[in-house]
Amino acid sequence: MLTVAGFAVLVGLIAFTEHRQTHRQCEGIDIRMDEVDGHRFLNRNDVMRTLTNDGADPLLGDDFASMNLKRLEKRLERNGLVKSCELFRDLKGTLIVAIKQQRPIARLVPDGEEDKSAFAGYYLTEEGRWFPLSMNYTARVVLLSGSYFSQRQSLTTEKYQPLLALLKQIETDPFWKAQVAQVVVDKNREVTLVPQVGDCLIEIGQPVDLEMKLEKIKLFYKHILPLKGWDRYRKVSVQYRNQIVCE
Repeated sequence: MLTVAGFAVLVGLIAFTEHRQTHRQCEGIDIRMDEVDGHRFLNRNDVMRTLTNDGADPLLGDDFASMNLKRLEKRLERNGLVKSCELFRDLKGTLIVAIKQQRPIARLVPDGEEDKSAFAGYYLTEEGRWFPLSMNYTARVVLLSGSYFSQRQSLTTEKYQPLLALLKQIETDPFWKAQVAQVVVDKNREVTLVPQVGDCLIEIGQPVDLEMKLEKIKLFYKHILPLKGWDRYRKVSVQYRNQIVCE
């Protein structure tokens, strides 16, 4: 009988605790953001403004039972700088906001007469999606330009994977990140690399056979430029098999 009574008390305590937690009010908001590669596109104030709908939905003091966490997650994910997020509460009554920020591999810059201010353009993710620039932070990634991006179409389909592979290679490889300042893609998807140092443009043509083409560029940098000088050529093409054409 004592065992049964003890079990009944335990069940009652659990039910009471669950009821108390369910009807507990939000006593604080803890925002946790990852900083992939040191990126800090968002700050706490940005998140709070979005989360609370610019203060119209303050959340603090609200009953968790009436709080729609999924709706709040969707509200945050409408912010282009947020890749994903998860909201949950702890036992102290704190709303935990865990956010993953977007990770860029390139930054699209305007061409021609378009706005060329510091905040003009978009970032590109490794999945091929665009997201807006941040007023808080500028990522040091390769610049991207050219008529191929005039419509700023999504690059998520199989068609664009070779170009994304090139951009990812530049972003992740220390050698290429140090050498390439900008990638220009014309309307026919022909790619030209603009170097960090010097005025010699490097034409690689279509972004295919990348391993072979990049290896030829490395040979050019390591064996030809040291002999001929950085100002000897204005254009180099590696788009033809087994050739490095220097002009």
